[in-house]
Amino acid sequence: MHMGTTELFLIAMTAIVGIPYLVWRLGDTDYWAPLVVVQTVTGIILGPGILGKAFPDYYSFVFTPAVINCLNGLAWWAVMLFVMLAGIELDLKKAWAHRRESSITAGLALGTPLALGCVAAACMLAFDGWTGARAAGWQFVTGVGMACAVTALPVLIMLMEKLEILRQPLGQRVLRYASLDDLLIWGVLALILLEWERVGRQVGFIVLFVPVTMLLRRLMARLAERDRWFVALIWLCICSFAADWAGLHFMVGAYLAGAVMDAEWFGEEKLDKMRQVLLLTLMPVYFLSTGLRTNWAVGGYAVFVAAAVLLLASTAGKLAGAHAAGKMLGWSRTESSLIGWLLQTKGLVMIIFANILLDKGIISSETFTALLLMAVGSTMLTVPAVYPKLKAAVQLIFKPA
Repeated sequence: MHMGTTELFLIAMTAIVGIPYLVWRLGDTDYWAPLVVVQTVTGIILGPGILGKAFPDYYSFVFTPAVINCLNGLAWWAVMLFVMLAGIELDLKKAWAHRRESSITAGLALGTPLALGCVAAACMLAFDGWTGARAAGWQFVTGVGMACAVTALPVLIMLMEKLEILRQPLGQRVLRYASLDDLLIWGVLALILLEWERVGRQVGFIVLFVPVTMLLRRLMARLAERDRWFVALIWLCICSFAADWAGLHFMVGAYLAGAVMDAEWFGEEKLDKMRQVLLLTLMPVYFLSTGLRTNWAVGGYAVFVAAAVLLLASTAGKLAGAHAAGKMLGWSRTESSLIGWLLQTKGLVMIIFANILLDKGIISSETFTALLLMAVGSTMLTVPAVYPKLKAAVQLIFKPA
């Protein structure tokens, strides 16, 4: 039976939206696997590594090159919007007001898993198949190490909403630490992606970005709220194009586009709604496009071993960093543990980060698969680890920020 691209696209979209919803809803997985985790796992299952091998005829029938191109276009737009919102969530004013506490915690929570992740990546260098075709050794080690240090700010916000601590002092403190780490991670990513052949373009992008940003901020302050959303989307497209043209990757531009805008311009409630609508309507397509890139060619067991090692480096590093900060700042062990478990959440930001490393040839598709599994495991651990601790230490939630 012959079907056109439109019909095949709609079959794919039905599976992309329907399967994770049914698993999440009927399985009542919220406690151990939030919807975002179910969607990510569904993307992996629908990819070539599992569905493509189990049912190759069905896979090739539905996921034709034309359908994949359509899905990729939607996925690019979805992730640009998502990353811009992550940038808007960055609140440097609050971080500056509590700069000593914020810098110590963010620094240790980033530096410790980064160091452990770099050690794990250095060990992976000794084996074939993990590094990308265009990677220098330092780029691979730093990129994988940074992937271990990532805190997924947007997913962290959603999880803290579920735990009912987002607007409480504890939640606001964790947001400050995660925001600073987020900023440092994207800055290091830009350094990893620097290409000497295009360094002129990259310098030009950075030089022009500052005055254009100042003009944008003046314009946005004068606009009505309804006009700010349209201008924000135009600004997103311009920044993403300029960053990609300069060789930095369009998602670096998308994050910068959001980071220079103030959340107050749009309203907290509307930003939350925008993020929820985006996760409902478009981000599932990005999860599938991510799943289409998974690869087990090095050997399934080796990928799982690498994922376990990276998960250990990431989780142990975050917890050790938070406990070290707690000792310096006089926190209790429970408080340090709570903050460490929340900050180790990987979620979408690490998947996006790994996608960029894969696009730029810094990691192989096998390393990408290991990082993807690590992100899923990290996010699944958060609620089961944090919820019992919150019940046992309710007073920490309301401790002044």
